[in-house]
Amino acid sequence: MTVAQGRTSQLDVLESPEEHRRAQSARIILWTGAAAIALVVLGTLIVVLLHGLVPYERVVEGYLSTSTLVVLLGGLFLGALSIAWGFGVYRRMPTKRSREQAIAGAVLGIQAVVVGGFLLIFRTLGDPERFIFHFLNFEVLQGFGPGFLRGAMNTLLLAFVGEVGGIILGLLLAVLTLSKRRVVRAPARVYINFFRGTPLIWQLSAFHFGLSLGLGLNLNPFTSAIIVFILNTGAYASEVFRAGIQSIERGQMEAARSLGMSYPQAMRYAIVPQAVRRVIPPLLNEFVILIKDTSLIVVLGLLAENYDLYTQAREGYSSTANATFFTAAAIGYLVVTLPLIRAVNAVEKRLRSGLVTVTT
Repeated sequence: MTVAQGRTSQLDVLESPEEHRRAQSARIILWTGAAAIALVVLGTLIVVLLHGLVPYERVVEGYLSTSTLVVLLGGLFLGALSIAWGFGVYRRMPTKRSREQAIAGAVLGIQAVVVGGFLLIFRTLGDPERFIFHFLNFEVLQGFGPGFLRGAMNTLLLAFVGEVGGIILGLLLAVLTLSKRRVVRAPARVYINFFRGTPLIWQLSAFHFGLSLGLGLNLNPFTSAIIVFILNTGAYASEVFRAGIQSIERGQMEAARSLGMSYPQAMRYAIVPQAVRRVIPPLLNEFVILIKDTSLIVVLGLLAENYDLYTQAREGYSSTANATFFTAAAIGYLVVTLPLIRAVNAVEKRLRSGLVTVTT
């Protein structure tokens, strides 16, 4: 007899037929809730895609079709069933796992009812054709593909250069703020408080129009934006580094100094490498935020070749009066940021598990 068979036999002995039946019903509740939300979201999307996205009338036809109505009603029925069933029996489940499955199925049912109910009400009482014309009319995007691609590249360039420069500046500022001498800490603290306490859109406007043009530097708006993003990110990154450095146990510094290292050497070889490991997730989060904040450069009056993703969308809207360009921009931002968000979560998980080491 195999180990798996032995475990199965043991479970059969420990569980009564009634407990086994209830555990199976908990799994069915979970599957029912999952089927309900999948039917409402994926089912509706599939029906619409089968009708086509261009021209927009096909999207309207798909959304208002009988197939979509059947899918939504089916999802609402399954959702209501999983809600009533899950919340009705979860207290009588024999194990914690089966109780969690019953509750999860009921929660999925609630989500299906909320989403499906909204889509059904909007389909019945709203104006789907007008909404789809203004926000999902992908036909108006024809010919703007190269512009959106260039805008995405400019967005990534702004965010990447701003983040890298900000990290370097932030590390320097963090070391200054940790100095025992007040005359060293004060200027760094003033700088950090200024850039953290004023809006980024004000910093962009003041630097480019007030300093750059006012002093006769005549910097390209794109260059001005990069400089401001570095300065702004440096202020936030410095606080991240400061918190990371201060989280290192005092004994690490004492051990490094006992080996004959000077304070700068101890920071370089012992403290900062350990702190960097701890600040990677928040710095990645700052990068995600900066990608979205690049849209603020719209106030600077960029040249066409320097348009970011949002500016491209605004120009498209100005020429067509159709908000589908903003929908396309949102999709573009999500394509860039969602993998980064997953990367942040993966890095945090690996750091918590201790699989990432720091080498010096």
